[in-house]
Order: sequence, then structure tokens, then C-alpha cells
Amino acid sequence: MGYETRPFIGGEFVDAKGTFPVTNPYNGETIAEVGRADIAMLDDALSAAEAAGDALAILAPYQRADLLLRISELIAERAEELAETITLEAGKPIALSRGEAQRAVGTFRIAAEEARRYAGELHLQEAYGASGGKYALIGRFPLTPVLAITPFNFPLNLVAHKIAPALAVGSTVIHKPARYSPLTALMLAQIYADAGVPAGAYNVVPTAPSELEGLIASERVRKISFTGSAEVGWGLKAKCGRKRITLELGGNAAVVVDEVDDIPSIAAHIARGAFAYSGQVCISIQRIFVRDALYDEFTRALVEYTKAKIRSGDPFDEEVLNGPMISQGDVERVGAWVAEAKDAGAKVLCGGGGAEGAVFAPTILAEAPRDSKVCAEEAFAPLAVVEPYCDFAEAVAKVNDSRFGLQAGYFTHDLNKAQYAFEHTEVGAVLINETPIARLDHLPYGGVKDSGFGREGPRYAMDELTEPRVLVIKPNR
Repeated sequence: MGYETRPFIGGEFVDAKGTFPVTNPYNGETIAEVGRADIAMLDDALSAAEAAGDALAILAPYQRADLLLRISELIAERAEELAETITLEAGKPIALSRGEAQRAVGTFRIAAEEARRYAGELHLQEAYGASGGKYALIGRFPLTPVLAITPFNFPLNLVAHKIAPALAVGSTVIHKPARYSPLTALMLAQIYADAGVPAGAYNVVPTAPSELEGLIASERVRKISFTGSAEVGWGLKAKCGRKRITLELGGNAAVVVDEVDDIPSIAAHIARGAFAYSGQVCISIQRIFVRDALYDEFTRALVEYTKAKIRSGDPFDEEVLNGPMISQGDVERVGAWVAEAKDAGAKVLCGGGGAEGAVFAPTILAEAPRDSKVCAEEAFAPLAVVEPYCDFAEAVAKVNDSRFGLQAGYFTHDLNKAQYAFEHTEVGAVLINETPIARLDHLPYGGVKDSGFGREGPRYAMDELTEPRVLVIKPNR
């Protein structure tokens, strides 16, 4: 399989002076040498994005919707190639990579539908009192250009959630993909070109984070959309000045098992939500709270399923759910966290070490101190901590005992408890009888506390990418 490896600027792939390797995280083999955009090329990308603003502005919403639908169709046509690329460069198990490709098809379709509906609001002022017949139109105008920064773990659909809403409203984008997984973004750039999107509307600039300082500070960039770690995200906010910013940061998602009819089935569902893609999902299940009357039976079922059914290894194996972590450094980090928890009194119920290369065994801990890293920080690894509770309000308090607040799941038959969880859980989304790893692409997605602010999901991202402007008209009579 051949790959385009050059930065994509102003509708063309352009040569770069330097390169960096992209490697397969499972076996360490080099997949490609990707062109590294320098500061001059970043300035070219900014100029191209500014120039493309006019070309997008003259497109009617239905024309932008048609472009989005064409992109969706091209992704569908190349879905298997995209999935294989995701697995090669990000180590995502191939079945999950195929799922990501199909989700991206849907994300662009949703954005196309929203582009047609995003027509502004009309207000008749006489509804609020005598106004001499005045009426008002509230339109929304794009913030452009946008700097989009994305992580390695969803190199297609997380990118789609930034660039599809941008095209829907007419914002141009400069995209810095993760150094681990830029090839998928460059494939998407070719799809944009093939779909006929105006040159410069989408620019892909693989580069080092340090090279972005000028773009981050530049007042020519109107908006930043960042997905990544809390530490990097809040540092970015401190540097970006007056420009708008959306931060979709990390989490250590919790699930509460309060009432279930089939413990083995729910335990299996939760195990998959904890260990799929090596836990390298910001809403992967990390903390599991179980009602004390169910704790022993549930924990036994969770461990049994994990040992018997969660297959680890080569991500191109159709049966593998737990593939490699993105780097050897991350394997060593999570190993150190587990050792720290054990030293503080945690019990290892399964896993806990013995990594094979970059593949870390699915690990379940019990009795881990609440201030240990495995509980308090984002593991981003195949690691889950299980803990009992007595009272439902106590369970909600345990969920909230975190500096993160992205999503949480509750298994309960009691509607009153579900309502209590919704009203009192400090997260962006509460899921009832579902795990927090579930995300529906058309709904608002984002968090509170150290999980960031702002929302994605095409319709809600479109609000984040625009600002309102009011026109008041008084007819001559």
C-alpha cells in the first residue's frame, strides 16, 4: 500500500525539507517517512486558509452540504483502505478501525444535513411589545481560519468531528495531526481534493508541537479546536490569547453497577468497554463501582470474562480487542502505575504486568487507594479499578471524586436513581444502562472540570465555529 507523505497545503501536496518516521506500534517497523512542515510552510498554510475563506463564503449551504455528502461517499468507497491505515499507524484492532471508518461516513452525512438546516433565526419584535413593525434576523458567521489539533487514537473520526462542521459553516482549517498517525489525515486530504472542496479549505501540516507556537499566538487564527491531554490543553488555552478555543480533554470514566438482571452479560459489556483498543479512548472505563451485595459475584464474572475472552495481540487479527499501546513509553508508564498501586495495598485480580512488546495485559485492580494514579489520573491503558459501595448517593459521589468529568454510566432499573444520577453527576453525559464508552456522533460531546469545555457533535460544533450577528430591519411604511 502506497501513502502520500507530504504536507497538504493550498490544495496540493508539497515537498518538505525534513521528515519523521511513522512506525507500526505492534512490531516497530517503519511504515513511512512523513514530510515535516516547518514554520515557513505553516505560514503558507495559514495564508492558503485565509485565501480559501472567500471561496467557501460564496458557496450556499446546499453546496457545502453536497460537498460533505461527496466526501462521505468517498470515505465509504475507501473505507477498508482507511481502516487498514488506522490499524497500521495507530495499532487499533482492525474490527474497531472498520467501525471508525463507518462512523466517519456518518459524521460527514450528519454535517451535510446540519449545513442545510443552519439557516439562522427570524424574530418578530412585536411579540415583545410595540416596535413599529421591526423584525430581526440572527445569522451566524464562521470563525476562520481554524487550527485543529488531533490525537492519535481516532485519526479519522475525531478529525471528521472538527473538519466536517467547519466545512458546513464555511470555516477553513489548518490541521495538525498526531505525530503517530498522520497518514490517515493525508488520505482524507486527498479525499477532500477529489470531492472538489476549494483549495486551501483543508490543510494538513504534520509537524512538531513546538512549531505551532506562531499559529497559536497569531491573531490571524480565529479559533482553535484541540483534542488531547488535559495538561497540553490547558497550556494551550493559556497561550492562545483572545481567540476562541474548544478543549476536548481526557477522563477516567466511571461506571456504576447498581441493579442488573444478568451479571455475566453486564460484566462482559464492561470488560469490553475497559479493554477495547488497549483502553486508549478518553471515555474508556477506568473506574467500576459495584453495589456491595453484587460485588463478589460481579468481580468474579468480570475477571473470568477478561481472562477468557479479551484477546490480546496483533491488531490485524480479527479476534483481537486489546492490541498494542501506542508507544513503549506508555507501556512502561502504566506498568509503573500498577506497581505503585500494589505497593500502596492494591490487589491485582488479573493482568498487572508481563507486557509482550507494546501489548499490555488487561489489568483489573481492587482496593486501590483513591489518590493512586490508577484511580486519580487518566490511565489511557487496558486498566480498570473495581470498588464496592453501599448507597447510591455514595456511588454518585465516588464518580464525582475526580478532577475529570467527561462521561459516566449507570446500570439501574430505578428511574428515580437514573434521574438522581443525571442531576448530580458532574460530567458532560450520563448514560443509563450503558457504558460511558458509548458515543453517538450526532449528540453534543464534551466534558467539565479538567475534561475541558465546549462541545463537539456536528450541530454543536457548528455553534462553536461561528459567532452570531443580528440584523434589525424597520420597513418603510
